[in-house]
Amino acid sequence: QVALVESGGGLVQAGGSLRLSCVASGSIVTIYSMGWFRQAPGKQRELVAVIRSGGSTNYADSVKGRFTISRDNAENTVYLQMNGLKPEDTADYYCNADLLAGPPYRMNWWGKGTLVTVSS
Repeated sequence: QVALVESGGGLVQAGGSLRLSCVASGSIVTIYSMGWFRQAPGKQRELVAVIRSGGSTNYADSVKGRFTISRDNAENTVYLQMNGLKPEDTADYYCNADLLAGPPYRMNWWGKGTLVTVSS
């Protein structure tokens, strides 16, 4: 069994910062990539940022230059530092991991999400 637990969401004023964390636990053999997605009310879930085991990253155009994804491989943890937040960043943020878990199975796993609200 695998679990992804997010933390760090909350209410912040426009221009402010938040740092999201996601810890993966369970019978994990290796994690290929970890990322953050978000879903605003009435909209489809979209990729925010992803980081692969080798350290390469990709960002949505809307967050480039404002958000930074990082990873602690030893702790199976991924972070999303969000600066210069805008009201349009308001959404539920979900952690995602592409991983190999015992005995082994490759799977794509989701956290339950953490809400980020940016007030104008």
